[in-house]
Amino acid sequence: MSRDPRNRHAARHVPGLSIDSCNLPLREPDGDGFIGDRASQTAFRALLDARRREHFTGDRDPFGRTPTDAISKRELDLVLVGGDADAAHLVHAAIEDHAERLADVVRCFLAQPEWAGVKRIVIGGGFPGSRAGALSVRRAARLLKLSRAGVDLTLLRHDGDDAGLLGWVPLAPATALRRAAFLAVDIGGTNIRCGLIAPRLDQRDDGSRAIVLERSQWRHATESPDREEAMVRMAAMLNGLIAHARTRDLDLAPFVGIACPGQIAHDGRIVHGAQNLPGDWEADDFRVADALGARLDRIGGRAPVVRLHNDAVVQGLSERPRMAPVARWGVLTIGTGLGNASYTNHPR
Repeated sequence: MSRDPRNRHAARHVPGLSIDSCNLPLREPDGDGFIGDRASQTAFRALLDARRREHFTGDRDPFGRTPTDAISKRELDLVLVGGDADAAHLVHAAIEDHAERLADVVRCFLAQPEWAGVKRIVIGGGFPGSRAGALSVRRAARLLKLSRAGVDLTLLRHDGDDAGLLGWVPLAPATALRRAAFLAVDIGGTNIRCGLIAPRLDQRDDGSRAIVLERSQWRHATESPDREEAMVRMAAMLNGLIAHARTRDLDLAPFVGIACPGQIAHDGRIVHGAQNLPGDWEADDFRVADALGARLDRIGGRAPVVRLHNDAVVQGLSERPRMAPVARWGVLTIGTGLGNASYTNHPR
């Protein structure tokens, strides 16, 4: 098992594919902030707020005195499918603004050596799961096509909640993939999701038939836990899934794959980028794998192996079967910030 290149933190090679870059920190020319933040979900809210102040039609702002950050995704989506015309005007204007920024951000990534030759980019994260986000991505794709940028944008095929779990199918070691299921975790700044993953490679060896058999979710952002509480809660969720697998008599692999924000070192440390997680996850003496693994029940008499990888990498890999026709491809995940990764497919 130790010789499998996938059985390590932040693995860079899996059979038929290399992970060329992730969490690439493209800074603004003045050094203040990151270029990717221009197209984040936070940026979209700022653009909508600016439109509300300067470009509303009629006698008043159609959203009234509601702060832009307090307008839900669902409310914005309803506006786009038949709500107030003046409100729809503002949202569409912000979508166009965001699409132009997203297209510019894509061009910036394509100019980097790590992204040279990328022909297709998967857009994931929470924002594209909304109608406004999906429209922005499609408009950005059109703008890039009109400018002959030579790259296609595509939305995640899977639900965003599942993609951060299913992306572990290409990353899990061979010993885990030979079993009926394994465990995966997707840690975000708002939610922590745990899932029981069936790779089903006997149906399609490219992993395209993999499914989430069972899942649980904790919205930690509303509770403001510390790091210790987060470990305890996450372990409880995983132990519940282990018990569920035992009840179903599933052949569960003693393996847990964890997708989380930030730069992951090969020793399992989170070097940077975990500022939105509960507590200090970047401390030199802290290892998520050790802290969590010590709290997990044994599986088939064995302590589970816990491995970490960057969340954008994992989410992108959920689309690997669809990326087979191109040699080089990438992923951008649009959330509070903008995650990124690039890949190269190799002949098997």
